[in-house]
Amino acid sequence: MPTTESADNDQLFVLTAVLLTPAQFPSVLGDDYPEVCAGLGLEPYAEGYGLVLGQDSDGARWTVATEDVSLVACAIAAWDCGMEYDLSPGEHSIVGALPGWPLSLAVAAPGVPQPHDPEPQEGDPAPLAPPDAEEWGPAQRRLGADEIAMQWAAWREQVDDEDSFAEPGDHAHKGVRRVLEEARGYVSEPPPPGRVRSSFAAGEARTLRVDGPGWSMVARTDDIAFVLLDEEPGEVHPVGRGPALPALLSSLDELAARPV
Repeated sequence: MPTTESADNDQLFVLTAVLLTPAQFPSVLGDDYPEVCAGLGLEPYAEGYGLVLGQDSDGARWTVATEDVSLVACAIAAWDCGMEYDLSPGEHSIVGALPGWPLSLAVAAPGVPQPHDPEPQEGDPAPLAPPDAEEWGPAQRRLGADEIAMQWAAWREQVDDEDSFAEPGDHAHKGVRRVLEEARGYVSEPPPPGRVRSSFAAGEARTLRVDGPGWSMVARTDDIAFVLLDEEPGEVHPVGRGPALPALLSSLDELAARPV
């Protein structure tokens, strides 16, 4: 089991880690990078952070924030390939140890008590806790967009019939029209970092993830888009390319944050 050191020099048994950068962050935590950082009490530095989630020897949950983003990225890549990697950020790179976990974990460190929040000390922040994603709302809407991005082919197969598209014209769905207008606004006035993210897709295309107040959009630069709205629980609106969507997606891709 990888270990590192928490702020009080107690051993931390590492369970997992995630990146927190303008281009890559847990979408469930917010619509953009500064919002996620604010929720964790971190400054939204452009270089970003790595978040290491683990338990101390008493079983308490801790989230260690480190500036060594490359180290965390290497660890995640190795784990994804089924390889071992000892994730131990240097003490000089650790920004702080935050009580609790911001994400739900289904694993626990062996040989220590079950996961629990540490005993609060005077002046300590409230323990981090995962957003409530049981009911439809911003967190679940963003998780839904994540699923579409990961399972693009399966979702795309469901909308081959052009009649199912919400075309971006005068008769478009009101919510979809609002989303497209706000997304166009990003082109002329760039939003906070992370509101628009671009990642690899098949061929030369890119997968775009665009978020805003009450909405999320997932799109492929060579294809269509899907829109999710807070006010419509569980609904997914496919948006056909039409005459305007290709140019919009191209412009959004140019200003998007991209993984390094």
